[in-house]
Amino acid sequence: MTFVTIGGVTVGICILVATLVQWWPGPKSLRADPIRHLGALLPFLAAWCYGALAVLGVGGLVGWVADTALWISNWLGDVALVWGVGGQSGQHGAARYLPLTQTGTGIVLVLTVAMLAAIKKSARGRDLKYGMWCGITLGMSAGVAGLVAVPLAQSANWLGAQVYGAL
Repeated sequence: MTFVTIGGVTVGICILVATLVQWWPGPKSLRADPIRHLGALLPFLAAWCYGALAVLGVGGLVGWVADTALWISNWLGDVALVWGVGGQSGQHGAARYLPLTQTGTGIVLVLTVAMLAAIKKSARGRDLKYGMWCGITLGMSAGVAGLVAVPLAQSANWLGAQVYGAL
């Protein structure tokens, strides 16, 4: 399991900020049609949730891809902090996470297939990719985003118990 560094969290926050800046319709448009504008963020949010779940101790190919994306993000962020702004890199406190059960990992596999199909078919593929990347980097952080990972894991475990428990 790869732990997130300050650089990795910074990359995740940068992805989130860039997404919000590109999405921002302006106060007048947002007041006129808030549901439509907020709905435009749903693909990013759904992919963020998936990315956070994928990095939570999932093994196999999905876990390897998530850990590799986190490792690359840590490296990119640390390099940007040191060489870009003269800061320092370092280990960031990792969130205490609830491991996924066997049935929870089954749900993550189903979600993986859904995300791959959505990326291929959807016009919002870019939002989905950036949402997953952001979720992978922030899902392991000790901040507020990392705290969201616990209810996500609990939800996946519960849903897995409901789906697979009926078999």
